[in-house]
Amino acid sequence: MATTLERPPVLEKPPPVFRKPRNSWVAWIFVLPFLVVFVVFWAGPLLAGLGMSFTDMRSTDVRDPLAVDVVGVENYLRLFDDELMRKAALNTLIFVVTTLPLTIALGLAAAVALNSGIARLPAAFFRLGYYTPYITSIIGIAVAWRFLLDPDAGPVNQFLGWIGIDGPAWLSDERTALPVIIVMTAWRSFGFDMVVLLAALQGIPKELYEAADIDGAGRWQRFRSVTVPMLKPALLFCTVYSSIGFAQFMEEPLVMTRGGPAGATTSASLAIYNQFGAGAYGYAGAAATVLFTVIVALAVLQFRIGRRS
Repeated sequence: MATTLERPPVLEKPPPVFRKPRNSWVAWIFVLPFLVVFVVFWAGPLLAGLGMSFTDMRSTDVRDPLAVDVVGVENYLRLFDDELMRKAALNTLIFVVTTLPLTIALGLAAAVALNSGIARLPAAFFRLGYYTPYITSIIGIAVAWRFLLDPDAGPVNQFLGWIGIDGPAWLSDERTALPVIIVMTAWRSFGFDMVVLLAALQGIPKELYEAADIDGAGRWQRFRSVTVPMLKPALLFCTVYSSIGFAQFMEEPLVMTRGGPAGATTSASLAIYNQFGAGAYGYAGAAATVLFTVIVALAVLQFRIGRRS
Protein backbone atom coordinates (compact mmCIF):
# COMPACT_ATOMS: atom_id res chain seq x y z
CA MET A 1 0.00 0.00 0.00
CA ALA A 2 1.49 3.23 -1.09
CA THR A 3 1.98 5.84 1.54
CA THR A 4 1.44 9.48 0.83
CA LEU A 5 3.96 11.94 2.18
CA GLU A 6 2.41 14.71 4.13
CA ARG A 7 3.50 18.17 3.13
CA PRO A 8 5.14 20.12 5.95
CA PRO A 9 3.02 22.88 7.34
CA VAL A 10 3.70 26.28 5.89
CA LEU A 11 5.17 28.55 8.52
CA GLU A 12 3.72 31.97 8.66
CA LYS A 13 6.11 34.83 8.04
CA PRO A 14 7.11 36.26 11.38
CA PRO A 15 6.16 39.85 11.96
CA PRO A 16 8.97 42.35 11.52
CA VAL A 17 10.92 43.15 14.65
CA PHE A 18 11.05 46.87 13.95
CA ARG A 19 7.95 48.64 12.75
CA LYS A 20 7.75 52.13 11.50
CA PRO A 21 5.80 54.17 14.02
CA ARG A 22 2.51 55.38 12.70
CA ASN A 23 2.72 58.74 14.39
CA SER A 24 6.40 59.62 14.01
CA TRP A 25 5.50 63.29 14.11
CA VAL A 26 4.81 62.93 17.82
CA ALA A 27 8.44 61.94 18.40
CA TRP A 28 9.61 64.94 16.39
CA ILE A 29 7.52 67.21 18.60
CA PHE A 30 9.38 65.95 21.67
CA VAL A 31 12.77 66.24 19.93
CA LEU A 32 12.09 69.70 18.52
CA PRO A 33 13.04 71.71 21.67
CA PHE A 34 16.44 70.03 21.80
CA LEU A 35 16.99 70.57 18.08
CA VAL A 36 16.17 74.27 18.41
CA VAL A 37 18.55 74.71 21.34
CA PHE A 38 21.24 72.67 19.55
CA VAL A 39 21.05 74.70 16.35
CA VAL A 40 20.73 78.12 17.98
CA PHE A 41 23.30 77.79 20.77
CA TRP A 42 25.78 75.21 19.43
CA ALA A 43 25.72 74.34 15.74
CA GLY A 44 24.79 77.87 14.68
CA PRO A 45 27.62 79.66 16.53
CA LEU A 46 30.06 76.94 15.50
CA LEU A 47 29.29 77.38 11.82
CA ALA A 48 29.24 81.17 12.19
CA GLY A 49 32.68 81.12 13.79
CA LEU A 50 33.97 78.85 11.04
CA GLY A 51 32.63 81.22 8.41
CA MET A 52 34.09 84.30 10.12
CA SER A 53 37.51 82.66 10.30
CA PHE A 54 37.89 83.08 6.53
CA THR A 55 37.03 86.80 6.58
CA ASP A 56 38.42 90.01 8.03
CA MET A 57 35.22 90.65 9.98
CA ARG A 58 35.47 93.06 12.91
CA SER A 59 32.99 94.42 15.40
CA THR A 60 32.26 97.37 13.13
CA ASP A 61 31.00 94.96 10.44
CA VAL A 62 28.23 93.44 12.56
CA ARG A 63 25.56 95.67 11.03
CA ASP A 64 26.60 94.72 7.50
CA PRO A 65 28.23 91.25 7.68
CA LEU A 66 27.94 90.67 3.94
CA ALA A 67 30.28 93.57 3.23
CA VAL A 68 33.33 91.89 4.77
CA ASP A 69 36.19 90.67 2.62
CA VAL A 70 37.13 87.02 2.30
CA VAL A 71 40.80 86.54 3.24
CA GLY A 72 41.02 82.76 2.94
CA VAL A 73 43.49 81.14 5.31
CA GLU A 74 45.23 84.40 6.17
CA ASN A 75 43.89 84.38 9.73
CA TYR A 76 45.14 80.83 10.24
CA LEU A 77 48.61 81.71 8.97
CA ARG A 78 48.64 84.72 11.25
CA LEU A 79 48.14 82.47 14.27
CA PHE A 80 51.58 80.92 13.78
CA ASP A 81 53.23 84.34 13.73
CA ASP A 82 51.40 85.64 16.81
CA GLU A 83 53.73 85.32 19.79
CA LEU A 84 50.89 85.77 22.29
CA MET A 85 48.86 82.99 20.68
CA ARG A 86 51.87 80.66 20.66
CA LYS A 87 52.48 81.37 24.32
CA ALA A 88 48.81 80.84 25.13
CA ALA A 89 48.88 77.50 23.31
CA LEU A 90 52.00 76.47 25.27
CA ASN A 91 50.39 77.50 28.57
CA THR A 92 47.29 75.46 27.70
CA LEU A 93 49.42 72.42 26.83
CA ILE A 94 51.34 72.67 30.10
CA PHE A 95 48.10 73.12 32.02
CA VAL A 96 46.44 70.04 30.47
CA VAL A 97 49.52 67.80 30.71
CA THR A 98 50.07 68.58 34.40
CA THR A 99 46.53 69.08 35.71
CA LEU A 100 45.00 66.01 34.07
CA PRO A 101 47.18 63.31 35.72
CA LEU A 102 47.23 65.21 39.00
CA THR A 103 43.43 65.41 39.10
CA ILE A 104 42.93 61.75 38.19
CA ALA A 105 45.56 60.64 40.73
CA LEU A 106 43.87 62.62 43.52
CA GLY A 107 40.44 61.36 42.50
CA LEU A 108 41.63 57.76 42.39
CA ALA A 109 43.37 58.04 45.75
CA ALA A 110 40.26 59.53 47.36
CA ALA A 111 38.01 56.89 45.78
CA VAL A 112 40.20 54.01 46.96
CA ALA A 113 40.39 55.49 50.45
CA LEU A 114 36.62 55.92 50.69
CA ASN A 115 36.10 52.41 49.34
CA SER A 116 38.35 50.83 51.95
CA GLY A 117 39.57 52.32 55.19
CA ILE A 118 37.82 55.66 55.39
CA ALA A 119 34.53 53.98 54.46
CA ARG A 120 34.23 52.95 58.11
CA LEU A 121 33.84 56.62 59.01
CA PRO A 122 30.92 58.72 57.75
CA ALA A 123 31.68 58.29 54.04
CA ALA A 124 28.94 60.70 52.99
CA PHE A 125 30.73 63.49 54.88
CA PHE A 126 33.94 62.96 52.92
CA ARG A 127 32.13 62.56 49.60
CA LEU A 128 30.34 65.85 50.14
CA GLY A 129 33.53 67.58 51.23
CA TYR A 130 35.51 66.41 48.20
CA TYR A 131 32.71 67.05 45.72
CA THR A 132 31.56 70.46 46.99
CA PRO A 133 34.38 72.48 45.33
CA TYR A 134 33.45 70.98 41.95
CA ILE A 135 29.86 72.21 42.13
CA THR A 136 30.82 75.57 43.62
CA SER A 137 31.05 78.59 41.34
CA ILE A 138 34.49 78.71 39.81
CA ILE A 139 34.42 82.50 40.01
CA GLY A 140 33.88 82.37 43.76
CA ILE A 141 36.69 79.85 44.21
CA ALA A 142 39.08 81.94 42.11
CA VAL A 143 38.28 85.07 44.14
CA ALA A 144 38.81 83.15 47.39
CA TRP A 145 42.17 81.81 46.27
CA ARG A 146 43.24 85.25 45.10
CA PHE A 147 42.52 86.55 48.60
CA LEU A 148 44.34 83.64 50.27
CA LEU A 149 47.44 84.21 48.12
CA ASP A 150 47.53 87.99 48.44
CA PRO A 151 51.20 88.88 49.02
CA ASP A 152 50.46 91.46 51.74
CA ALA A 153 47.25 90.47 53.53
CA GLY A 154 46.81 86.85 52.42
CA PRO A 155 46.66 84.18 55.14
CA VAL A 156 49.14 81.96 53.26
CA ASN A 157 51.98 84.48 53.36
CA GLN A 158 51.09 85.44 56.92
CA PHE A 159 51.45 81.83 58.00
CA LEU A 160 54.75 81.51 56.13
CA GLY A 161 55.97 84.67 57.88
CA TRP A 162 55.25 83.12 61.28
CA ILE A 163 57.66 80.27 60.52
CA GLY A 164 60.33 82.56 59.09
CA ILE A 165 59.62 82.18 55.35
CA ASP A 166 59.19 85.20 53.12
CA GLY A 167 56.21 84.31 50.95
CA PRO A 168 56.37 85.22 47.26
CA ALA A 169 53.91 87.22 45.22
CA TRP A 170 52.14 84.08 44.08
CA LEU A 171 50.04 85.53 41.28
CA SER A 172 52.47 88.27 40.19
CA ASP A 173 55.48 86.03 39.62
CA GLU A 174 55.84 84.24 36.28
CA ARG A 175 57.37 81.23 38.05
CA THR A 176 54.46 80.64 40.43
CA ALA A 177 51.34 82.05 38.75
CA LEU A 178 50.56 79.10 36.46
CA PRO A 179 51.48 76.41 39.04
CA VAL A 180 49.09 78.05 41.51
CA ILE A 181 46.25 77.87 38.98
CA ILE A 182 47.13 74.23 38.26
CA VAL A 183 46.99 73.31 41.96
CA MET A 184 43.73 75.18 42.45
CA THR A 185 42.10 73.51 39.45
CA ALA A 186 43.24 70.04 40.52
CA TRP A 187 41.90 70.64 44.04
CA ARG A 188 38.59 71.85 42.67
CA SER A 189 38.13 69.14 40.02
CA PHE A 190 39.27 65.88 41.58
CA GLY A 191 35.95 65.45 43.40
CA PHE A 192 34.22 64.66 40.10
CA ASP A 193 36.73 61.94 39.25
CA MET A 194 36.39 60.60 42.78
CA VAL A 195 32.62 60.11 42.39
CA VAL A 196 32.98 58.34 39.03
CA LEU A 197 35.84 56.10 40.16
CA LEU A 198 34.19 55.30 43.48
CA ALA A 199 31.09 54.07 41.66
CA ALA A 200 33.30 51.92 39.43
CA LEU A 201 35.18 50.54 42.44
CA GLN A 202 31.97 49.48 44.12
CA GLY A 203 31.01 47.58 40.99
CA ILE A 204 34.11 45.36 40.97
CA PRO A 205 33.17 41.78 41.96
CA LYS A 206 34.65 40.77 45.31
CA GLU A 207 35.40 37.32 43.89
CA LEU A 208 38.28 38.82 41.91
CA TYR A 209 39.96 40.06 45.08
CA GLU A 210 39.33 36.75 46.81
CA ALA A 211 40.96 34.89 43.92
CA ALA A 212 43.93 37.26 44.09
CA ASP A 213 44.26 36.63 47.83
CA ILE A 214 44.26 32.88 47.22
CA ASP A 215 47.07 33.34 44.69
CA GLY A 216 49.07 35.20 47.34
CA ALA A 217 48.84 38.66 45.77
CA GLY A 218 49.70 41.58 48.01
CA ARG A 219 47.84 44.85 48.30
CA TRP A 220 49.82 46.55 45.53
CA GLN A 221 49.52 43.51 43.26
CA ARG A 222 45.75 43.43 43.78
CA PHE A 223 45.54 47.12 42.95
CA ARG A 224 47.68 46.77 39.83
CA SER A 225 46.24 43.49 38.53
CA VAL A 226 42.59 43.75 39.57
CA THR A 227 41.58 47.31 40.44
CA VAL A 228 43.26 49.24 37.63
CA PRO A 229 42.15 46.91 34.79
CA MET A 230 38.56 46.97 36.04
CA LEU A 231 38.67 50.77 36.27
CA LYS A 232 39.89 51.35 32.71
CA PRO A 233 36.47 52.36 31.30
CA ALA A 234 35.93 54.83 34.15
CA LEU A 235 39.50 56.14 33.84
CA LEU A 236 39.00 56.63 30.10
CA PHE A 237 35.82 58.60 30.72
CA CYS A 238 37.49 60.80 33.34
CA THR A 239 40.48 61.38 31.07
CA VAL A 240 38.44 62.42 28.04
CA TYR A 241 35.94 64.49 30.01
CA SER A 242 38.58 66.31 32.06
CA SER A 243 40.95 66.96 29.17
CA ILE A 244 38.13 68.58 27.16
CA GLY A 245 37.36 70.88 30.08
CA PHE A 246 40.98 71.68 30.90
CA ALA A 247 41.78 72.54 27.28
CA GLN A 248 39.15 75.29 27.52
CA PHE A 249 40.11 76.74 30.90
CA MET A 250 39.58 80.48 31.00
CA GLU A 251 37.76 81.66 34.14
CA GLU A 252 40.66 80.91 36.49
CA PRO A 253 43.27 83.16 34.85
CA LEU A 254 40.63 85.72 33.89
CA VAL A 255 39.65 86.28 37.52
CA MET A 256 42.96 85.64 39.26
CA THR A 257 45.62 87.16 36.98
CA ARG A 258 43.93 88.62 33.88
CA GLY A 259 46.33 86.41 31.92
CA GLY A 260 49.44 87.93 33.48
CA PRO A 261 52.09 88.40 34.47
CA ALA A 262 53.48 88.97 30.98
CA GLY A 263 51.09 86.40 29.52
CA ALA A 264 52.33 83.62 31.82
CA THR A 265 48.78 82.44 32.55
CA THR A 266 47.05 83.39 29.31
CA SER A 267 45.24 80.32 28.00
CA ALA A 268 44.06 79.68 24.47
CA SER A 269 40.44 80.33 25.43
CA LEU A 270 41.37 83.54 27.23
CA ALA A 271 43.35 84.75 24.23
CA ILE A 272 40.37 84.03 21.98
CA TYR A 273 38.10 85.85 24.42
CA ASN A 274 40.41 88.88 24.35
CA GLN A 275 40.42 88.90 20.55
CA PHE A 276 36.62 88.84 20.47
CA GLY A 277 36.62 91.65 23.01
CA ALA A 278 38.96 93.67 20.80
CA GLY A 279 36.58 93.23 17.89
CA ALA A 280 38.78 90.95 15.74
CA TYR A 281 35.99 88.48 15.02
CA GLY A 282 37.61 86.84 12.01
CA TYR A 283 40.93 86.25 13.75
CA ALA A 284 39.21 85.02 16.90
CA GLY A 285 37.04 82.68 14.84
CA ALA A 286 40.14 81.13 13.29
CA ALA A 287 41.72 80.59 16.71
CA ALA A 288 38.50 79.09 18.07
CA THR A 289 38.26 76.73 15.08
CA VAL A 290 41.82 75.51 15.64
CA LEU A 291 41.15 74.97 19.35
CA PHE A 292 37.95 73.06 18.59
CA THR A 293 39.77 70.85 16.07
CA VAL A 294 42.58 70.10 18.53
CA ILE A 295 40.10 69.16 21.27
CA VAL A 296 38.18 66.82 18.96
CA ALA A 297 41.41 65.21 17.73
CA LEU A 298 42.62 64.77 21.31
CA ALA A 299 39.36 63.10 22.33
CA VAL A 300 39.45 60.74 19.33
CA LEU A 301 43.07 59.83 20.09
CA GLN A 302 42.27 59.10 23.72
CA PHE A 303 39.35 56.87 22.75
CA ARG A 304 41.51 54.90 20.33
CA ILE A 305 44.29 54.43 22.86
CA GLY A 306 41.76 53.46 25.53
CA ARG A 307 40.09 50.86 23.31
CA ARG A 308 43.40 49.28 22.37
CA SER A 309 44.45 48.97 26.00
